Amino acid sequence: MKAYKKITIPVLMLLISSVILYTFSCKGESGPDFLSGTRPDINNSEAITDASNVQKAFNEIYDLYENTVVFISTEQTIKMRQHPFFNDPFFREFFGGRPMPEEQEQKRTGLGTGFILSDDGYIATNHHVVANVDKVEVRIGEKTYQAKIIGSDEATDLALLKISSLEKFKPAFLGDSDKVRVGDWAIAIGNPFGLDRTFTTGVISAVGRNDLDRSGRSSSHLQTDASINPGNSGGPLINIDGQVIGINRMIYSKSGGNMGIGFAIPINTARDILRQIREKGKVSRPFIGVQIARLTEDYAKKAGLDEPKGALVAEVVKASPAEKGGIRQGDIIVAVNDKKVENFPDLINAVESFSVGTKLNVTVIREKKRIKVSLIATERP
Repeated sequence: MKAYKKITIPVLMLLISSVILYTFSCKGESGPDFLSGTRPDINNSEAITDASNVQKAFNEIYDLYENTVVFISTEQTIKMRQHPFFNDPFFREFFGGRPMPEEQEQKRTGLGTGFILSDDGYIATNHHVVANVDKVEVRIGEKTYQAKIIGSDEATDLALLKISSLEKFKPAFLGDSDKVRVGDWAIAIGNPFGLDRTFTTGVISAVGRNDLDRSGRSSSHLQTDASINPGNSGGPLINIDGQVIGINRMIYSKSGGNMGIGFAIPINTARDILRQIREKGKVSRPFIGVQIARLTEDYAKKAGLDEPKGALVAEVVKASPAEKGGIRQGDIIVAVNDKKVENFPDLINAVESFSVGTKLNVTVIREKKRIKVSLIATERP
């Protein structure tokens, strides 16, 4: 029995030593140590390299716009009507017998996003972010500035702000929204729910989205699945080259949050509107003076068209450019200065792409013939 114990103890010690030596010798073969910072050996993969290049591009774009995208906070004084029971004689006893005012003033705050357009402090955002507010503050990095509303345009939902400072700011790089294609990368930077400078990515889901407004406006929008939420309004939509291609405006949502369908105002549209606001404080829109009806297949066939594409003139406004130029009720407008018109939104976009006072050559279908009429666009009354 004693001999057995003498043999067993050395054997056990030998086994334990062997396990320890084997563990150290195998380190690195079975995987990284606990909490070590080693990298897996896959960084030479071509797919990983491509993905890393995209990731670096995202990093660079965020760094580029970190102090160009701004946080906007607003304050508005509103009058709230009191509930009738506050002036009931019974409840007035609790207020010293004095009648309460029918209305009381309250402060309402709002949040939004914008981005710098010039080094002297002009900033683009949405009209609805600053509409009817009393005070606008802009935060850039850790600094806060008072901002002045230069002007805004409800129809396109665009506004121009200005901050006064001796500092030089970092303006955005504007791209060409006419070159945007479905499937392009789309990057949104903004302040959703007050979360400063949030960076989200996706793709362009559609271009030329019309008829999105209850007001009847039909300006084209870019559609994206990049995550956009309340607070993103007025922020930039950026392409993979670091250029602003749109201004985030609204989302389609049943819950109030992101559902993967967001809309942005094309930067080419915004560029002209913001320039007018800066120069004149308002937007002048060209007007030709026609009211449009839906073009049916039957009417299109009678007019000699294979498809119901065009804008059917339901009425011509008296003394308008259209009447003076010779456009008649029942004409089908199919082009303006060689820009195709397939529907009512196309007609609006075609006309508004020109300045007030521009001569427009309008092509119409009348009695199965293509006729060109000329008119001078005036300012919309």
